Amino acid sequence: MYEPLKGIDLNKAEPIILGIETSCDETAAAVIRGRKILSDEIASSADIQALYGGVVPEIASRAHTDAVAEVVQRAIKNAGITHADIDAVAVTYGAGLLGALLVGVSFAKAFAYALNKPLIAVNHIRGHLAAAYLDCQTLQPPFVTLLASGGHTAVLYTKTQSEFEILGATLDDAAGEAFDKVARVLGLKYPGGPNIERCAKEGTACVEMPKMLKGGGGYNFSYSGLKTAVINYCHTKEQKGEEYSKADVAASFQHAAVDVLVEKTVAAALEKGVTFVTAGGGVAANTYLRESLKAACDKNGLQLVLPEKRYCTDNAAMIASEGLVQYRLGNFADMTLNAKASIPLAATLETVQSRRANSEGV
Repeated sequence: MYEPLKGIDLNKAEPIILGIETSCDETAAAVIRGRKILSDEIASSADIQALYGGVVPEIASRAHTDAVAEVVQRAIKNAGITHADIDAVAVTYGAGLLGALLVGVSFAKAFAYALNKPLIAVNHIRGHLAAAYLDCQTLQPPFVTLLASGGHTAVLYTKTQSEFEILGATLDDAAGEAFDKVARVLGLKYPGGPNIERCAKEGTACVEMPKMLKGGGGYNFSYSGLKTAVINYCHTKEQKGEEYSKADVAASFQHAAVDVLVEKTVAAALEKGVTFVTAGGGVAANTYLRESLKAACDKNGLQLVLPEKRYCTDNAAMIASEGLVQYRLGNFADMTLNAKASIPLAATLETVQSRRANSEGV
């Protein structure tokens, strides 16, 4: 009988959480003990996806199916633990590619059931927010977070570990999406973010770009105009037969895309009166953003908690970290858990709520 919550200790000093992440093109598994990472394994299909200029959902799903069991077992082995040591299994249930998510959710449900371990449903975006807890063992709310990924761009105020407020968000495209599309216009390979960054190092930010609600629009962002400006600039030059520097365009775009993120994040932190600023999402791996945000925080007396680059992009350690948060809150899922391609940014997890005083099985 599946009775994972009988005798569970929600106040255990350092629970061991297995995290599983399959929301896009990376099959990842990680094990944490408390806030310490014991192992972090990733099998990526990015090289295959690059052949098609972006992620092909069916190919990603097949790659996850082939890799998930091996990656999970490798994470457990390299963590130096046994299956019995695991206190809970956390898995990304959304948002992301539906087929890819289904692979991870199905595996996690079967794994948790077989071991009679609690199952935790993790919102992928909350995972990005929770990555900061792994970088700073003493980090506690309140703090302001810059979320910048391929699907979301927002400034968030974390009040408690279970509650946050959206101070502002993109009104159209996400920053990461803009990076990918501009990279394609410039003839750079997928993934766009790191290739834009490499190209920008060879250029200067000398091409005029729109300011994207800089100094206006509250804490909201808009990237469609910036993306269109790059497209129009390149197409106009090409139609006139004029040469232009792709490196200069990349540098100019990068500055325009990042400067407003830094400005509004710091402004939000000062308004809220917090001490700490964090950042998460794939765009937070951008070196120019990291250096600019660090400089701005230092200038304004703010402490920046910035996860390593590998923990800004998709990974399972962040999923395990958010799993730990939900474990403490007693938020567990049952075997009806299903994958969701889209989840509102502010949505709470659809889980079986706290069962501190309930010993019934799920």
